[in-house]
Amino acid sequence: MPQSRQQLAEPPEETERTATAGPLTATVPRELVHRAAVAETLLTGSTRTAADRFTVSAQWPRAHQLHVSPDRSAYEPLLLAETVRQCGALLAHTEYGAPLGHRFVLQELRITTRPEHLAVGAAPAEPVLGVTVTDVRHRGGHPTAIRYDADLRLGGERVGTGHIAVSWTSDSVYRRLRAGRTPDSVAPIPVPPGLPPTAVHRTLPADVVLAPDNRPGRWRLRVDTAHPVFFDHPLDHVPGMLLLEAARQAVRARGRLPVSFHTVFHRYAELDRPTWIQAADADGTGVQVLGGQGESTVFECVVGTTEP
Repeated sequence: MPQSRQQLAEPPEETERTATAGPLTATVPRELVHRAAVAETLLTGSTRTAADRFTVSAQWPRAHQLHVSPDRSAYEPLLLAETVRQCGALLAHTEYGAPLGHRFVLQELRITTRPEHLAVGAAPAEPVLGVTVTDVRHRGGHPTAIRYDADLRLGGERVGTGHIAVSWTSDSVYRRLRAGRTPDSVAPIPVPPGLPPTAVHRTLPADVVLAPDNRPGRWRLRVDTAHPVFFDHPLDHVPGMLLLEAARQAVRARGRLPVSFHTVFHRYAELDRPTWIQAADADGTGVQVLGGQGESTVFECVVGTTEP
């Protein structure tokens, strides 16, 4: 005699029930962290714990074009930088009244990491960030800039710290500041051939952002506006995270392992002008990296290093 459909249905496995038990996790809306791709959205939530204090949760993938080492064994320091950067955008929009569509300007970024605690595990890492906003600046009665500190922990273990200063302005003011320069009106200069990927600890030639120069310790910045991570969406200037990657690769090209970054951004790096990257020894084990266009310094970064 035929069995009924109800009799044929198998009960779910215990492992399946366990996997879906408890609260479900999703990323925050990508617009709140200024990403077009959901895959590049790292944050999963935030909670205010006190005045100007927040707990922010994130998830790090086990594999990533830039933010995981080529052998997929370790998270890269700039993953922490991008996570802390996204915190500022999220909190500015959700806690400090920055309207969606306002333009953000990254002014300073400091990141320290503990590489011994950044191994990629058997599941995506879920860092928790304690964020303290230390300064809020106003114009016309509205917040227009914040400084904040971040303490990053995995499983209760501190894996890094961050400090960022960022400001924002309306689209109309930004357009006046940029004198009509838009992604459509600016023609990027051709991308020169890059260094060998292995020289800067990368796998793909497309991820190399330095081109060789005939002067030691100097490279030309490769700006590929089709890159899916650096140019997750169209921009009218070179993004700060690309400049940080240039500093990282300059240190790698010198045979050192970067573990911290202290970067100050002085002006926009224009897409239609060549950017030159220079590196020299700083105090102790640090490396001083400068980025310039013409006679102007675009950014300066002191990178703390150790032996690979």
